[in-house]
Amino acid sequence: MLKFRFDFPPVIIFLFCCLILLNQVLAAEQTPPKYGVKLIKSQMIPMRDGVRLSTDLYFPQNVEEKLPVILIRTPYNKKGYRNREKRSKAYMFASHGFVVAVQDCRGKFESEGIFSPPAGHEAEDGYDTVDWLAKQPWCNGKIGTFGCSYSAEVQAAQAPLRHPNLTCMILQCGPMIGAANGRYRYWSGFKGGVLDLAASISWYFEAGCKYSLKLPPGLSDKEIRKIWDFFEPGPVNFPKVDFEKLNWYLPLIDVMKAAGAPPNDWEELITHDFGDPWWHDVMGYYDGTEKIDVPALHMSCWYDPSVDETIFEFNYFRENAVSETARNNQFLIVAPTTHCGFERASEHTIVGERDVGDARLNYDEIYLKWFDYWLKGIDNGITKMPKVQYYTMGLNKWQSSDVWPLPETQYTKYYFHSRGHANSRYGDGWLSPEPPKNEPSDSFIYDPGHPVPSVGSQRGTPYGTPAGAIDQARVEIRNDVLVYTTPPLKKGVEVTGPITVILYVSSSAKDTDFTAKLVDVYPDGTAYNIQQGILRARYREGFTKKVWMKKGEVYKLQLDLDATSNYFKKGHRIRVQVSSSDFPLWERNLNTGGNNYDETEWVVAKNTIHHSEKYPSHIVLPIIPEKK
Repeated sequence: MLKFRFDFPPVIIFLFCCLILLNQVLAAEQTPPKYGVKLIKSQMIPMRDGVRLSTDLYFPQNVEEKLPVILIRTPYNKKGYRNREKRSKAYMFASHGFVVAVQDCRGKFESEGIFSPPAGHEAEDGYDTVDWLAKQPWCNGKIGTFGCSYSAEVQAAQAPLRHPNLTCMILQCGPMIGAANGRYRYWSGFKGGVLDLAASISWYFEAGCKYSLKLPPGLSDKEIRKIWDFFEPGPVNFPKVDFEKLNWYLPLIDVMKAAGAPPNDWEELITHDFGDPWWHDVMGYYDGTEKIDVPALHMSCWYDPSVDETIFEFNYFRENAVSETARNNQFLIVAPTTHCGFERASEHTIVGERDVGDARLNYDEIYLKWFDYWLKGIDNGITKMPKVQYYTMGLNKWQSSDVWPLPETQYTKYYFHSRGHANSRYGDGWLSPEPPKNEPSDSFIYDPGHPVPSVGSQRGTPYGTPAGAIDQARVEIRNDVLVYTTPPLKKGVEVTGPITVILYVSSSAKDTDFTAKLVDVYPDGTAYNIQQGILRARYREGFTKKVWMKKGEVYKLQLDLDATSNYFKKGHRIRVQVSSSDFPLWERNLNTGGNNYDETEWVVAKNTIHHSEKYPSHIVLPIIPEKK
C-alpha cells in the first residue's frame, strides 16, 4: 500500500472539474446580439417525485411572441453561465431570440435530491423539465437541448423517452451507448474492459460528490433566490490531494476513503460487472433497444475518449429512428481537438504539441442556424450541410461525407515483423503490408510496479495524462514497449475511419492487459500518438464473459483503437507501439486473475506477441484512396 501526501489545493481540483463547463460557457460570440437579455435566477422546477431542480431562465428582452427554449443541464454549477461580460452560451442564445434554461442537475448545487452519476435520474429529469418548459405561457412548445460532456450525456439519456416537445439536440462529446455496440464503454470511463483511472479518480473526488447544502423544504422561489445570494451550496472545503500519487493507491476500491473524499458512487462504478442490469436500469446506458425521434447534431474530437461512441451514436440515432424526420436529420462533426475543445481551434490549432493547422469552424453560426431551423421554422439551409464533417490532420483540412465509415474505405492490414527484438524504437521491429513467414516472437516484461507512463492521450488530466498528440520518445526507449515501423512512405497515406489491432499473444500470467498505439513519425523522428487502445485479456471472448490464459498457449485478441482521420505525409512513417500498460490513463492490471479493484499485490508477467504465418499479428488501417 502506498503512502502519499495531499498537497494539491482545492482550487486546482475545482478548476479541473469545471474545465468542461468553461469550454462551452465562455466561448467568444461570433455574431452580434439582437436583443438584450434578462435573467431570472433559480426557478425551482418540480420533478415527478416532488424533487425540485433549480433552473436559471434567460429571456430576450422586448420580445412579445412566444419563444422556443434551449435547455442546458449541468452538474458543474449553472452560475458559470451567468457571466454576461464573457458572453456565455446562455447569453449568446438568449440574445438571438431564444429562452435559455440552465439547470443544476439533481443533487448538485441549488437543486434538491441526491446526485447519482453518470445518469441516475437524468433521463426522467430531462423529460420532466422539457414538459414543464413546454407548458409555460412564454414558450412556443418547441424545446432544443445543448451541451458538452456530462451535459451531452443527459441529453442522450433523455432521447429514448421521446417527449413530444423535444424538437432537436446538439450533443457534444457525451454518448450513452453502453452495451448497445457490444463494447461496454460505460461513462467513457472504460475501454477494453479497463478503467480510465486518472480522470475517473479526480472526477469522482470532486464533481461526483452526491450531496450539496440543501435549504428547508417548502420555501418559495423568491425566498430561495434571496438566500442563494449569500451562500454557496456546493462543496468547497476539499482535502488537499496529490492526485499523481493517489493514482498509485491500492486497493483501488478504497481510494476515495484514503483521499478523504466526500460521498460518491466510486465503489458502484468499479465493482459492477459489464452487462449487469444496473448499468441500464439504474444508470440509463443504452442496451440496443432504444428508439429515437429527435433530429440531432452529434459532435466530437479525435482526441476525445468517446469519439468512436459518438460516431456510433450518430448512426444509432439514424438506424433506430421512428420517423423519417429523425432518420434523415442526424449530423456529425468531428474536430481534431481534445475533449469539448472545438472552439479553442485557431489559425494554428495546437493539439498537445502538434500543430494541425487552421481547424476553425463558425460554430456559433452552426448552432444558431440549427436552432433557428428546428425551433423557429426558419429555412436557412442548415439541413443541407453534409451529414458528416471531419477534420483530417496532416492534410489539415475539413472534409465531408454522407455516411460513416466512408464508402471508399480500403481496410488494409499492416503486419508486425521482427527478428525477435522489437523492444523499443532501437529494436528490429518493422511494419509492412506483407504477411510474416516464420519469424521469432517478441517478448517483454510487464511489471505493474513499473508501468509504461501515459504520454499523450484521448483523456487528459493535469495529473499524469496530458491530452492530445505528444512526442513518444519517452516511452519508445523502454524495453517493455514493442515498436513496429514502416520505412519512410514513398507517397502520402490517408487513414480515416475505425482502427483495429489483432494480436496473437501468450503470457506467463492468468490475466494481463495489452495496449496498442498508432503513431505518426515525422522525418526528424518526432513521433505523435494518433490513437490508442487496450484490452484486458480475460474479456477476449466478450465483455460479459471472463476467461483466463494458460501459460504457453497463444490467444487471439482484438483491440479497438476507435477512429481517426490522419494523413501520413510522404517521408513520414507509420508506427505501432504494443505493450501492457499506459498508466495512469488506464488502471494497471495486477496480473493475478482476481477482481483487481480489491487487491494490493501483483504478479510480474512475461508477455509475448507472435507474428508468423500461423499467428499474423497486425493493424487494420482504414485507408482512403487518393482522389484523382
